[in-house]
Amino acid sequence: MPDNTGKDLKMFYSISEVAEMFDVQPTLLRYWEKHFPQIAPKRLNRNVRQYTQDEINKIRVVYNLVKVRGLKLDAAAKLIKKNRGGEEKKTEVVTLLQDIREELLTIKDKLNQL
Repeated sequence: MPDNTGKDLKMFYSISEVAEMFDVQPTLLRYWEKHFPQIAPKRLNRNVRQYTQDEINKIRVVYNLVKVRGLKLDAAAKLIKKNRGGEEKKTEVVTLLQDIREELLTIKDKLNQL
C-alpha cells in the first residue's frame, strides 16, 4: 500500500504510478472504476487519467476491502455505500499501523546491527 506520509506528494498521479503504489495492474484500477463510482479520476484528452490524492485514498479503501480483507466487489461496494466514513477510518488506521510496523522493523534491524 502506498506511503503518503508527506513525501513526494503532488497534485496528480498517472494510472501507472497509482498501480505501482498498490502493486496492481492498471487494468484492475480501470475495472474498479466501473464497480465503484466514487473512483472517478480526472480525464484529459485521449482519456488519460489523472488521480488526485483523494482518488488514491478512495482506491486505498477499495484495496483494503478487496485485496486485504478478501471481500467480493459487490460486498465491498455495499459496505462502502452503507458505511463510507467508517471504512475510510478503518483503512486509515490499518495504513498507519502498517507504516508503524515497518518503522519498528527498521529500528529493530538497526539495533541488531550494533
